[in-house]
Parts: sequence; structure tokens; C-alpha cells
Amino acid sequence: MGKKIMIVDDEPDIRMPIEEVLERNGYKVVTAVSADDCLKKVQAGERPDLILMDIVMPGTPVRKIIPKLGKIKIAYLSVVRISEAERKDLMKNKNIVDIIQKPFELSELIKRVKKLAG
Repeated sequence: MGKKIMIVDDEPDIRMPIEEVLERNGYKVVTAVSADDCLKKVQAGERPDLILMDIVMPGTPVRKIIPKLGKIKIAYLSVVRISEAERKDLMKNKNIVDIIQKPFELSELIKRVKKLAG
């Protein structure tokens, strides 16, 4: 099995197709339905090579969870358009390695995951 990717999104319609395409491309996939769920799984021993995380979800704000995830690389998934100033602010955290705009082509997502997770 290849690298491990965690998909964190409260929308099953987003999580499931990403999970399917990543698994078809040789990745081991773990899913979480919120930032809190993601943190719980990481604290329980999950060590993904990359986390694809929706930027806005119910529960604890994503920004408050990020510092608690250690050195795991994170790519935000965002449906909201992000200005260049907001992008720079979000990318200040060393964990954040990319911001992927929704909707996206699954083929483009795979290219970016390969680049980010190896």
C-alpha cells in the first residue's frame, strides 16, 4: 500500500469520491467527518502522510485544530474563494502545504496529492 491520506470533510458527497479515486491510485485512505474527529484519530495513532481538510466544518474551528496535529502536512479544501491576502495568512502555518479550490477535477487532485505526499 502507498502513502496514507486522511480526508476530513463533513460532506459524504465530497469524501467518498476522493476516497475512491485515491484508493484506485494506490493510496491508503482514512476519513474523518470533522476537525475534532481528525484530531481524535491522530491522537489515537493515525499518522497520515497528508491530510486533505475542508476549511469550514461544524464543530471546533479548523484553525484551532491545526496546531494540535503536529508536523503532518495539510492541504485545505475550500469551496470559498480565497483572496491572496487570506491565502498568505493561511499558509503561514508550516503544516499547510496547499489550498485546493472546490470544485476540482479528481485528476488534478491526484496530481497535487502525488506532489505533496510523494
